[in-house]
Amino acid sequence: MASLKALKLRIGSVKSTQKITKAMKMVAAAKLRRAQDAAQSGRPYAERLTAVMETLASKVATSASGPLLLSGTGSDQKHLLVVATSERGLAGAFNTNIVRAARRLADELTAQGKTVHFHLAGKKGRVLKRFYPQDVTGDHDLSGVKKVAFTDAQGLAQDLIARYEAGEFDVAHLFYARFVSAIVQEPVGVQIIPVPLATARTAASSPTSADAVVAYEPDEEAMLAELLPRNVAVQLFRALQENAASEQGSRMNAMDNATRNAGDMINRLSIQYNRTRQAAITTELIEIIAGAEAV
Repeated sequence: MASLKALKLRIGSVKSTQKITKAMKMVAAAKLRRAQDAAQSGRPYAERLTAVMETLASKVATSASGPLLLSGTGSDQKHLLVVATSERGLAGAFNTNIVRAARRLADELTAQGKTVHFHLAGKKGRVLKRFYPQDVTGDHDLSGVKKVAFTDAQGLAQDLIARYEAGEFDVAHLFYARFVSAIVQEPVGVQIIPVPLATARTAASSPTSADAVVAYEPDEEAMLAELLPRNVAVQLFRALQENAASEQGSRMNAMDNATRNAGDMINRLSIQYNRTRQAAITTELIEIIAGAEAV
């Protein structure tokens, strides 16, 4: 049985941990509101741009001289999985769920005979190096980023586009966590390179777009040269914003659970401490009474 001193030290240690987790919960709650507003404000623009690019991909005639970001390489043998995670831990299953979704697709593609590589955006995604040591070919450093800006996404987009044009991969998939609520964060995997064809979702949201006539001003090449790289950057920026909100929501829940668990542990240790103390007092009383009777 633990001594009274050891129990008292452990209770003090757990109380200190509880103060830390409670403070971290409050900090995450404060950051969550700003991150949530930023993520929700950027959704309409990103979703509309996605719909426009998907429609263009299904309408514009592709050719060997056309933009690769729109027409693709003509193959889907080499896949790049861009895994966006956080730089810090203590956020529950936030990072684990994103990595698990990426691994699931990687295993499916590998089973089909495809070549799979990973490009990481966020330190916590480096756990993939333990499972695919030879397949992690890129690591975008976001450690110095306190608040996600569009320039951060542009830097990552330029890196991906350069690798794509160099022929390092045929298809790029982006994995991140979509913010649903402070309790629910949904891991998402979407294709960002090349632009996918219009889906049923796009057609349903724009019922007249199928018959629309697309006119370019000043010309098709100049318009697509501007839109296509920007679309990649916008989708990456959206993922980073969604991740920022999801991370804070997941961390707030994780720290709330940790605070509650610490409280339960303090109660159990306090009961054990009181019982041990009472047992020691009872033993001393019995020894005193026994000694008195002996005299």
